[in-house]
Amino acid sequence: LLLPAAAAAVYKQWIPNTNFETSSNWDKGRVPCASDVVRFEKNKVISVFVRSPHMLTDMYLPLNGEFVLASGAGFAAFDGSWDPDCDSGATVKFTDAEHHTWFDPTLWQAVSPHGELEPRGRIFSVDEECVPCHYDDVIFQPETSFRVNVDSSQRVIHLRSISLMGQELRSPEAWAGYLRGPSALLQFHGNGTLEVTGTGCPDKSGCACGNAPDGHRICAALLRASGRQCPAPACQSPLQPHGHCCGVCGATINLDFTPDFDLQKYRDRLVQALLSQPKYAGVRMAISKVHKAQTFLGVIPRSSSPVIQIVLIDDGAGAQTGTTAEQLAADIMEDVAQHGEAFGISSGKMEVATGSTFSGQVGSHTSSSIAVRTILGLLFSLLFLGGILFLYRKGKLRLPTLRIPWPWDRAEDTASPAPAGDKGFDNPMFDVEPPSADPGEETPQEMAPKDHQVFYLNPLYDASETET
Repeated sequence: LLLPAAAAAVYKQWIPNTNFETSSNWDKGRVPCASDVVRFEKNKVISVFVRSPHMLTDMYLPLNGEFVLASGAGFAAFDGSWDPDCDSGATVKFTDAEHHTWFDPTLWQAVSPHGELEPRGRIFSVDEECVPCHYDDVIFQPETSFRVNVDSSQRVIHLRSISLMGQELRSPEAWAGYLRGPSALLQFHGNGTLEVTGTGCPDKSGCACGNAPDGHRICAALLRASGRQCPAPACQSPLQPHGHCCGVCGATINLDFTPDFDLQKYRDRLVQALLSQPKYAGVRMAISKVHKAQTFLGVIPRSSSPVIQIVLIDDGAGAQTGTTAEQLAADIMEDVAQHGEAFGISSGKMEVATGSTFSGQVGSHTSSSIAVRTILGLLFSLLFLGGILFLYRKGKLRLPTLRIPWPWDRAEDTASPAPAGDKGFDNPMFDVEPPSADPGEETPQEMAPKDHQVFYLNPLYDASETET
């Protein structure tokens, strides 16, 4: 197996160039010949490498640019002699190179340390990792010129090293010296700044790529090249790997790890023990460290945490799409259950999406005990109930009032029935029955006996004064 992504250092090479002899750099799709008029846009900044001598009828140069001439290269005026391969006498324009952007994954390719193109292997990269990551080595082909837009959401784009114009720059001092030269401003433009660190990933568990802040630029460039939309997936509910622009059919595995985890060692194990099996010949794998956003109770976002993401896709079609990748994912999860602790893996979660199933979590393994998970579940439940009570006490949440009839309430109601009617109140100062509501009855004055005496003292009236 040829595994370019498994090497300690990853080399990515810039594909386009601005060479004079590259046919695609001219609007006619061919290199200008002797009877042609060559035109460079005067306001376009450009750096052009010239490999060989050329005869031209006329040439209009840019106001700001450079021609880098190889040994023996140059330009001469056409002497008017007839050339059977050049009788057009047309005006040939140099195409605009301003649209070539650093964060376009279609403009990069994985290569060997010596610049040879790596064949398509069993290991691939998610879209964000197709662009040079913070610890990658960047190669611009020798004897080529280029112009690249480094607009970025990051102020500084970190790299391990840069090789250009046949020289390798591996230290901050060497790179700073190149930036002070005349060619750098013609080759790189935009608001981003490239910075060479000279150091690789210091963590044996791997390092995140670092291109997440420019993920939208990467996806925009990728979709622009593919018709501005993702291809229709063959599965019912595709998976969305972190750092990938479009959904995929197959399987993803997220591994939580301990400080003992070694990404290189574990990648080698997966390749040698599982991926290399004949039954998985059609499966491709991407494995890297990513930072996935975490949520509290599945709703409240909190800080992201690093996980090892494994993405598995296969060459199946129709209902068989993703089924072989699903089988490999199941074997990986079984291997995690048996040997994960020895490799520094604490837990794993798998999701699948095939041509015949919806995506979803279909398996998980963790080395933590059930008691720990139960305690955490109870803790989260208490925190949730405490949050509701807090909001209720603060008046931010209203709960419906529920009246439950208790048995003792019913007994109390039976023991003390409500009075049948309102009989007024007893007046201790006046012991006379109130008048009856029945019109047939006599009034109190008529009912009272004649010898009835009033039992209260009137200080303004002396009863003895009425006696004669």
